[in-house]
Amino acid sequence: MGQWSATLRERGYRLTVQRELILDILESIPGHISVEEVYRRVHTTYPQVNVSTVYRTMELLEHEGLVTHTHFHVGSAKWHRAEEAHHQHLVCESCGVEMDLAVDVVEPLERELRERYGFAANLTHFAIVGLCRDCQKRVGPAAWQPHSHGMTGSP
Repeated sequence: MGQWSATLRERGYRLTVQRELILDILESIPGHISVEEVYRRVHTTYPQVNVSTVYRTMELLEHEGLVTHTHFHVGSAKWHRAEEAHHQHLVCESCGVEMDLAVDVVEPLERELRERYGFAANLTHFAIVGLCRDCQKRVGPAAWQPHSHGMTGSP
């Protein structure tokens, strides 16, 4: 039994076979994982599992402070251990490359939001979607339209 299983049992949750398998997968993978990937991995061992079970388990784990999620781009949420929360990402919506963004880059933004707008932003984990350097070279930065979530013309 893993640490998360023990934590959930201590907090009074019932652990089904499906939930145990999901927890084992999540505890064994560092970094980010999508619900679909968790489902595929669980499904190979336990074909009776339903994707909604994975979603409900992820929501429970987030509610209990064990995982958190970030939307990387349209329709793409990824989950990871809560203790890994303080990081940001740059995501290319053309090729899908993901890069870590240094925390010190967003600290001035956090201060400016607080000072100018009186808004305390939670910038501990998020993704900025755009176009990576290689894709800009390939298609040209003018071909990419940030508000359209895609490129105009042919790559």
